[in-house]
Amino acid sequence: MEKPETTIKMFVRAAMSPTFPLLIFLAFLAVALMLRSGLMRQDTTQIEQNLQNEARALADNLEREFAIHTRGIGRMASRMAIEENFDETRWREDARNYLDDFGVYQAIEWIDRNYIIRWLEPVTNNQEVIGYNVAFNDTRREALERAAATGQYDLSSIIDLRQGGKGMVIYHPVGTGEENNGFIAGVFRMETLAEQLLTSRMLEQFQVVITYGEDSVYQLNASADVTPGFGHTLAVDLPNLDWQLTLRPSQSWVTAQRSSWPNVTFISLLLMGVLTSLTTLLVQLILRRNQALLKTRQDLEQEIDQRKAIQVDLERLESTDTLTGLANRRFFMEDLAHTLNIADRQMRQVALVMMDLDRFQMLNDSLGHQFGDELLIKVSERLNELSNERILVAYSGGDEFMVCQQQVDDLDDVIHLLGQIKHCFHEPFEVQGEKHSITATMGVAVYPQSGLDADTLLRNADIALYRAKDQGRNMYQFYTEGMQDKEVMRLELDKDLSHALANDEFILYYQPQLDLTTGKINNVEALIRWQHPRRGLLAPGEFIPLAEESGRINDIGRWVVRAACKQLAKWKGTPYRNIRIAVNLSGLELDDDDLVGDIQAALKAEQVPPSSLEVELTEEIFIQNIEHNLNQLSRLRKLGVHLAIDDFGVGYSSLAYLRDFPVDMLKIDRSFITHVTRRHDDAVITRAVINLAHNLGIQVVAEGVETQEQLNFLRHHSCNLAQGFLISRPIPPEDLERALEEGLLFTGVTASS
Repeated sequence: MEKPETTIKMFVRAAMSPTFPLLIFLAFLAVALMLRSGLMRQDTTQIEQNLQNEARALADNLEREFAIHTRGIGRMASRMAIEENFDETRWREDARNYLDDFGVYQAIEWIDRNYIIRWLEPVTNNQEVIGYNVAFNDTRREALERAAATGQYDLSSIIDLRQGGKGMVIYHPVGTGEENNGFIAGVFRMETLAEQLLTSRMLEQFQVVITYGEDSVYQLNASADVTPGFGHTLAVDLPNLDWQLTLRPSQSWVTAQRSSWPNVTFISLLLMGVLTSLTTLLVQLILRRNQALLKTRQDLEQEIDQRKAIQVDLERLESTDTLTGLANRRFFMEDLAHTLNIADRQMRQVALVMMDLDRFQMLNDSLGHQFGDELLIKVSERLNELSNERILVAYSGGDEFMVCQQQVDDLDDVIHLLGQIKHCFHEPFEVQGEKHSITATMGVAVYPQSGLDADTLLRNADIALYRAKDQGRNMYQFYTEGMQDKEVMRLELDKDLSHALANDEFILYYQPQLDLTTGKINNVEALIRWQHPRRGLLAPGEFIPLAEESGRINDIGRWVVRAACKQLAKWKGTPYRNIRIAVNLSGLELDDDDLVGDIQAALKAEQVPPSSLEVELTEEIFIQNIEHNLNQLSRLRKLGVHLAIDDFGVGYSSLAYLRDFPVDMLKIDRSFITHVTRRHDDAVITRAVINLAHNLGIQVVAEGVETQEQLNFLRHHSCNLAQGFLISRPIPPEDLERALEEGLLFTGVTASS
């Protein structure tokens, strides 16, 4: 599974993307736009604040000027009310003084108590006003009556003047109540008022809108080029008037108020974004170039490392076995020769152990080469744990391993090593999901006693190994003087074995099987012997292992079947015609697909019924390669041949195959029968096997019967057949016929019984 990408790697990969500089520029652009927008809003807020201040100042000035003019009119009305001889001439003189002082009035009028204009200054351009009734509607009359009654002045709204144009009038009562003598009025023309109250800057840069009433509007500088969206309106505090003043700035004023910082900031950040993006792009180009250079360097380093690894592998292959990973034979022999040279100078001993796996060839042939290879690997892994600076383990080939122990001080060191090797095989090996118990047989040669050079030491260790295998499995044997002579004899015997079949040197001996129910001999077991031309009669143990090693066992097995069939053919029409002959098959013979065909051919060639032949296989062979063996045995049973399990109880005992295999006979191994009358456990096992077999419909043969007591025990527990030296040793067919004819075989049944 791939590891998740770290945050740093993700960032680096994103930073190297071609779009990354564009993203940086867009980020700067976004920041610049936001800052410009913020500064523009701040600038607009400041402009609005300045506009508000301008409007407030204008309103304050308007209120102040009106207050001044109102007080001036009031003083003139007070003098007229106080002075008794205040005639028209005095009044006109006073009025002209006010006109000159303030310069804002259109005219100053005296209005009598009936609200008729009587006097005014200046008269020029105002003649039409004389005699005009200023209370021209109820609203004006009520306002003037209220002013006369209270003594407070009255200010008209913006009205159409009789003289023309728009204007305003201040009415101040001359006296109060019953003493009222009319009003002094000051008339303002709006244009003149604007010129007096507003500066030229105000008139040029602003449009002033005065709103009075609901729909009455008066504009000053109406043609000004005002800026849309800007304007400030506030109320003007004037007695008796509901005015609102609106100030609208011109575009030039707004432009003058604008700050250059938003644009400067925007352009600066935009330039920074461009520079940063270009810098990032340049850095990316540099990094890509560096990455390309780094990758080229890594490729070169990787190629160098691969060449070094190949060189190391070549060196390792020269000294190491590819399957097991152990040292190979060539390297082991070179190292052994070097070790012997050092041992010669240091006057030390060196031990060489040759090791052979027991039953490996049978497992390899029956379970397949893949199984064998995996088993060798498992064994090598355990043996390799013994390796150190003093012990070298190597694989010789096949199922053989070699172990060299340097600096041996005494024999106990070698025995300790052998114990360690045996411990490696203590636990079963799990191969292809199943556990298999494997043992090893070892031969040991010690320098300098067993040889002075590597080749001699190896040859003598191999001789010791074969001597150990002759004695059984899971053993070890030290090389001793005389073993080489025996090995030479074994090799000569192996060479003679290749001529034995051609020279018809094999013969069959027969060991009778006593029927414990009838006391008769109806079954015999055929046992091969080799009538060697120089060494005499040889037992199977002296040449059958050689035949299995050399692959000649199948040919010998076919000879045994043919020889047994020929003997059955000879007994036709004789008192021995009902005897059944049992022959032994090895595991290699059972693996031969031509086995059934060869047996059928032999039976047919001698015209012998298949029921006269019985095939025996050891229990161990039965359960190896179960599927293939079941097929072979089923074909034999279909042919009519009887099937027997030999050495029952000492192999991989399993009740399952008794149920699945077509078995006719069980042969209890002699190891149980030998002590059956003295050991309770052997007796219990024997009885249990007999009962088990009978319950499954299988007959039982007891091997190795040598005493009357054993025979009585077996007959008492309903064993079917007995075989052993008590009844008869294996004998030639002529001796068997004579013994049967003369009643020389022991049956355990007396004449009286």
